[in-house]
Amino acid sequence: MKPVPIHEAKAHLSRLIARACAGESVVIARGKKPMVKLVPVAGASGRQFGAMKGRARVTKAFFEPLPPEELEAWEQ
Repeated sequence: MKPVPIHEAKAHLSRLIARACAGESVVIARGKKPMVKLVPVAGASGRQFGAMKGRARVTKAFFEPLPPEELEAWEQ
């Protein structure tokens, strides 16, 4: 993407933020000189604690010890 002039960035900031959050590189320029780059904040992925509650089950077998040959495979 080519740099976006500051006056255009002011007018379309919401749209530019959405594009940056979608992974697009958004550079804002003063004149022809690139000044800043819009990037999403680390960890702002929209995931929520407990979102998978009730969607997965852990059976009793999960808590049973692994067979010796499988343990050895993990240690290699």
